[in-house]
Amino acid sequence: MRSMPPLNSLKAFEASGRHLNFRLAAEELNVTHGAVAQHVRSLEKILNMKLFHRHARGLSLTDDGRRYLPPIRRAFDMIAEATETLTPKDVVVTISTTPSFATRWLVPRLGQFSEDYPDIRMRLDASNTPANFQTDGVDIAIRQGQSPFGPGLIADNLFDSEIIAVCHPDLAKGENAIHSPEDLAHHVLLEDAHGHWPIFLQAALGDKQLQNTKTTNFSLTSLAIDAAIARQGVALTNRALVMDDLRENRLCQPFAFSQSTHAAFYVVAPREPRNPTLVTCVRDWLIKQAQEMNIQ
Repeated sequence: MRSMPPLNSLKAFEASGRHLNFRLAAEELNVTHGAVAQHVRSLEKILNMKLFHRHARGLSLTDDGRRYLPPIRRAFDMIAEATETLTPKDVVVTISTTPSFATRWLVPRLGQFSEDYPDIRMRLDASNTPANFQTDGVDIAIRQGQSPFGPGLIADNLFDSEIIAVCHPDLAKGENAIHSPEDLAHHVLLEDAHGHWPIFLQAALGDKQLQNTKTTNFSLTSLAIDAAIARQGVALTNRALVMDDLRENRLCQPFAFSQSTHAAFYVVAPREPRNPTLVTCVRDWLIKQAQEMNIQ
């Protein structure tokens, strides 16, 4: 028999974790504020750990709460999805990818997907943690790395990884304009969690070194790109993630030097998926979108 806390306690915790507020969670669940608080206290007692810090204006998750919330949320999502997919006309495909790839590449193309396949709903699971096809209800994953990704998985190349420097077009003209890697000495380097800047500069400058450079660090590539669009400095990114921004002149590549890596982007799916027809359809659509960008 499974050892599981009461469902109402888990629902109260999940809703409170999303809203970080007992009152808003109570409104969503159509119960009283006191009932939600009591369910959460009961869950904390069962688990013998504190899940929230209580503040005058709301809540914040403890370290234990932050670890517990994502799998509980995924469990409820899977229950909802399992219920939804019982309806024959409602076809759902779940794609796992990173938040930056979802924001910069996939989400802008979802409108086209809806036009091409109006009977298929796409559900995005955006996380930096690789999804498990067996337990997370994922049909397709977009992963960056080197194939193969594991036994029982098929990986199709979406596009290769080319790292380029990008900035707002205003930084490529006027005072301290950027025309070469050496000019980066006068600008802020926007660094993401991948930490590409030292390797990129070594490859671009050789034995030369930039003196007194300033850096700003971001946890996500998409945040570094947004900062570059906002004229806050120069970011490093995969060309594929900023193709639309380059075309629309929101960003520019101030110098031609780029760096290729072995960590390409792949569409990954189980060799024996739950819905082979659906997976093939969406995989082919993703690859077509990449081909149309002329970057594959």
